[in-house]
Amino acid sequence: MSQPKVDVAIQNACGSVGEGPHWDDASQTLLYVDIKNLDVHRYNPATGEDQVRHLKDTVSLVVPRRAGGYVVGLGRRLSLLEWDTGMVSTIQEVELDSGTRFNDGKCDPKGRLWAGTMGPEVGNAKVEPEAGALYCLDVDRSIEKKVSKVHISNGLAWTDDNKTFYFIDSIPRKVFAYDFDLETGAISNKRTAVEFPPDTLDTYGVPDGMTIDTDGNLWVACYNAGAVYKFDPETGKTLQKIDIPARQTTSVCWGGKNLDELYVTCARVYMSEEEFKTKWPLAGSVFKVTGTGSKGRPAYMYEG
Repeated sequence: MSQPKVDVAIQNACGSVGEGPHWDDASQTLLYVDIKNLDVHRYNPATGEDQVRHLKDTVSLVVPRRAGGYVVGLGRRLSLLEWDTGMVSTIQEVELDSGTRFNDGKCDPKGRLWAGTMGPEVGNAKVEPEAGALYCLDVDRSIEKKVSKVHISNGLAWTDDNKTFYFIDSIPRKVFAYDFDLETGAISNKRTAVEFPPDTLDTYGVPDGMTIDTDGNLWVACYNAGAVYKFDPETGKTLQKIDIPARQTTSVCWGGKNLDELYVTCARVYMSEEEFKTKWPLAGSVFKVTGTGSKGRPAYMYEG
């Protein structure tokens, strides 16, 4: 097995919750967000430039739109962000008069955006139970609820044959698998692909963001574990662990010219200044992992 190398790509990039990494293959840039600082970032590894757009609500996901701009999760809204002007326009809003917000989201191979909400936070990785849901924003901009009673909507991935969809709900600590119909976007036959045993919080933490490699294995950022784990979804078994020098690892994506670089975001929350300085000085950084022996495929854009 390859011995991966972990480097700091952007030190202390985020002051709150770094999340939602998305490699834009067309521009060779890394998109990511700083949820509670209300910022969207666009990082160019070739130049080292990290551009920022500051918005007016929690911003939890960012994906490019084929026709231009980016779709962002902004509070309970899915909105269009025009990068050059900073203009924001709402596409859809869900769960009115609730304390929920959007969390993770990605586009499927047809260019529909799948995005989930989460309940109001009451502590570190603790939320009001079953208050969230998973939605699908179609290319005609209509929106449909796909899964109800979700605690914290997180990682999403599709297999190469487009027949299986994976989705994480963080609080039951499970990666769920569904049969997926590419043409209609229908999901069915829910089952557990990876289950985190109840006595492993210290080692495995809480499953957060996720990506898939070209071999069909799942890579999951495990919050409060300082690690990314590689799983075989067919057996649920752990294949590899990559230690990250920041405890609150949040999400992962494949990037680089060959899509063989694993970018990892993390948070810096529920942590005293003393703890930050003495124990986790790289909290909030973006990391780049190379030498995994694995690679991904280009991420999908929103086609609406």
